[in-house]
Amino acid sequence: MNDAPTPLAGQLLIALPTLSDSRFSRSVTLICQHDEDGAMGVMVNRPSEYTLGEVLGQMGVDGGSDDLRAQIVLSGGPVHPERGFVLHDGGLHWDSTMAIGETLYLTTSRDILDAMAQGEGPRNAIVALGCAGWTAGQLEQELVDNDWLTVPADAELLFEMPLTARWEASAGRIGVDFARLADYAGHA
Repeated sequence: MNDAPTPLAGQLLIALPTLSDSRFSRSVTLICQHDEDGAMGVMVNRPSEYTLGEVLGQMGVDGGSDDLRAQIVLSGGPVHPERGFVLHDGGLHWDSTMAIGETLYLTTSRDILDAMAQGEGPRNAIVALGCAGWTAGQLEQELVDNDWLTVPADAELLFEMPLTARWEASAGRIGVDFARLADYAGHA
């Protein structure tokens, strides 16, 4: 994978209440890659039906603490739902890793899961199945259409905050209170 950050990489896309696509309603998506060909991100506030222990078991990966095995795997988006994505701190030590920001990385290779199960993985990690994708110009148009807010990602929001609090809290990072926001978009 490429290790160079891209223009919107490291930004959180916060779905506005007016977003009509039910797959992304009330979602928070970390943009991992963005260039002239499109964008890719991982939703960071949607639980899947799986625990990390179940996923590790399906992959034949042994080990892992009870806390690690109980970790909820996220539903990262509708694209490639069979593929695993690990958002983490801890650098470019694994086979297929790209930098999203100065201290945030995305890894898609199995070796990071093996390391996590052996207690040698990154200090903070989120595992997701699937991702979200946008074709060239699509995300930019959705931003113009007022479907999303953007805010820089931070470790506390990604790794410590409960999933159910992330949508409102991420908007709060830029002073937006969804309880006071109209449920329709306007254009000047």
